[in-house]
Amino acid sequence: MLKLAVEVQGAGDGCLCVEAIDLTLGQRKSKTKPNGKKPPAEEKKQYLEPEFTKIRVVDFDLKELVVLPREIDLNEWLASNTTTFFNLINLQYSTISEFCTGDTCQAMTACNTIYYWYDERGKKTKCTAPQYVDFVMSLCQKLVTDEEIFPTKYGKEFPNSFESLVKKICRYLFHVLAHLYWAHFKETVALDLQGHLNTLYAHFIVFVREFNLVDPKETCIMDDLSEILCTPAPPPAPAPAPSTPASAPSPSSQNHVTER
Repeated sequence: MLKLAVEVQGAGDGCLCVEAIDLTLGQRKSKTKPNGKKPPAEEKKQYLEPEFTKIRVVDFDLKELVVLPREIDLNEWLASNTTTFFNLINLQYSTISEFCTGDTCQAMTACNTIYYWYDERGKKTKCTAPQYVDFVMSLCQKLVTDEEIFPTKYGKEFPNSFESLVKKICRYLFHVLAHLYWAHFKETVALDLQGHLNTLYAHFIVFVREFNLVDPKETCIMDDLSEILCTPAPPPAPAPAPSTPASAPSPSSQNHVTER
């Protein structure tokens, strides 16, 4: 984590600035490479295999965690959760950051999508994945620590642009999560952290859906995973009574086996 924090601070000393974010820091995606060639065909998505999708840190309905409490202001709730997701995704990425290099990840990819960064002048840049993540984390860190945007003092008002900035942050954080699954799931499994990643991803998707923070067109590239992870798991099949003689599997047990 310390290593990543140093990298983020270094990126923050560059040309990016908070004042230019709302008007000029736009990020777009392209399904073709700069030279006009199509990206390679999709590889088998290891992260969709049942042996991995069933692994979670928690087993309850995550929607209970994201619903706005009656006594909490909406902007306060968005600020608190957005800051938490930034910290958690930053930490999750740091676990595999040594494997995400300019050589292994020459572009910021997820599925058949290549993400480009647009600077404050609108210049389109195809950067490596670690560079892109550096930009994302620097931007998020500047925003969530800016008292004028994410106020922490009592009586301080949120700016009119607060919701749009939260949406920017969430969109960028989704790109990082998508890249983690697409390019670094094997390393995540090797570190035995797939349960943490699955739970974090599902929690994040449920949150942004609850408050319409990310356009579905942006997240559709991961809809197959979202459908699996964001659907509450069915209750386990009851164990047969000890006195029950062995018999052929019932239709209900057969159905349970085929469900994800």
